[in-house]
Amino acid sequence: MSVATVYSRAITGIDAPVVTVEVHISNGLPSLSIVGMPETAVKESKDRVRSALINSQFTFPQQRITINLAPADLPKEGGRFDLPIALGILAASEQIPASALKDKEFIGELGLTGELRSVRGVLPTILATSALGRELILPASNAQEASLVENAVSRSASHLLEICAYLSGQQSLELTAKAEQNTKLEYPDLADVRGQTHARRALEVAAAGNHSLLMSGPPGTGKTMLASRLPGILSEMTEQEAVESATVHSISSQGFKVEQWRQRPFRTPHHTASAVAMVGGGGQPKPGEISLAHNGVLFLDELPEFDRKVLEVLREPIESGKITISRAAQQAEFPARFQLVTAMNPCPCGYLGQARCHCTEEQVRRYRAKVSGPLMDRIDMLIEVPPVAKSMLRPATEDEQEENSATVRERVVMARKRQIERAGKANHLLEHKELELHCRLSDNDYQLLETAINRLGLSARAYHRILKVARTIADLAGSENIQTPHLSEAISYRRLDTRTT
Repeated sequence: MSVATVYSRAITGIDAPVVTVEVHISNGLPSLSIVGMPETAVKESKDRVRSALINSQFTFPQQRITINLAPADLPKEGGRFDLPIALGILAASEQIPASALKDKEFIGELGLTGELRSVRGVLPTILATSALGRELILPASNAQEASLVENAVSRSASHLLEICAYLSGQQSLELTAKAEQNTKLEYPDLADVRGQTHARRALEVAAAGNHSLLMSGPPGTGKTMLASRLPGILSEMTEQEAVESATVHSISSQGFKVEQWRQRPFRTPHHTASAVAMVGGGGQPKPGEISLAHNGVLFLDELPEFDRKVLEVLREPIESGKITISRAAQQAEFPARFQLVTAMNPCPCGYLGQARCHCTEEQVRRYRAKVSGPLMDRIDMLIEVPPVAKSMLRPATEDEQEENSATVRERVVMARKRQIERAGKANHLLEHKELELHCRLSDNDYQLLETAINRLGLSARAYHRILKVARTIADLAGSENIQTPHLSEAISYRRLDTRTT
């Protein structure tokens, strides 16, 4: 047989479209050509495959070999096609049975000795393969990642010879064993934060309703410490959320680690990060920080120090929960449903209103103007974090111990459960009509809210965000309706110190 067909998968965004690897061996001068939009790493596979076959004691055909990666208009990258190309050459030259390749898909990079090396994007690949009822054969180093998907069938090997022996019926290839999942997730404990009652409460409200949060205060008040405790009080990830987050990490340049399974992402990009680093991009688009924070927390410390253009790219994904990257060759869409937490100082030196502050009114105004009004308007909660009392610096006694993350998480989980039962989503995601249905106020409370909106100069978007936060506070209190104390507290989370000197 001079023609063989092997199935594999490419990576486009978070999708894994099927790629049919067709190998044709014909008479002519010895050559090997690969067609079908292969990028450089794919073109180089012919040298890796040739050495791997020879060093594995197979015969490399001294004929004209043509390899087609279909569909031809789909870009292919990486070394993931090495294994299917090698198997296609062996099947076309009748060194392994071509019939054994049916109902199977293959991915894996080959070393020159025939050793199989890991590849990116295993999770989207195994999900797509499982949907078609096919079996996936992949490198042993990717086996644990593939085993995280329920009801998927995969086999792993560490060398090309093992796979060829399995396809020839000479030996078995064990099914990939279920990976031992991380059942004890460890996060920094909220009990480490002394004092800051108002900020702790705001963090709990933000966690319960998945609200975005901005903390403003002098250096050393615990803003970063508070933000790092947020993942520990969030509800546990569902199976779907875990798969979505792991899929994004699987296709990223950093790869996915099994111990991260079900762990809420906490991304803290440096303020020098570019717009591409934040949203993703590249010739073959890869996810950026906002997608890597999907179903987790994106923390931006020193918010005004970020480039204005970088901050503006956050506005769309905050609303839509996704990011679309368009390139000449293709368009990729990545999920970006993250919880935004930011921190900033009140002035360039950070000590506004204190004797040590020498910032001028103009310097303070320019500093705050680095964060645009439209972005601030999209943040649900804005709070002041005051300096820590000196008495809080000494070790705490037993009577002074703060609530730990586990205790706060119980209230957060109960509040989130009420939201799911009522609207099927977190309060942060409520649409306009759902607000009218679930966030009704008394006439006096409507008047209170309108007065606050006028005095604070807030927009209609801020009006709706206050309602959402009030609904979350009512859920934490176990109240069916929003009461005046709930609304008053929600309004208090929209006020920042407006002093400039």
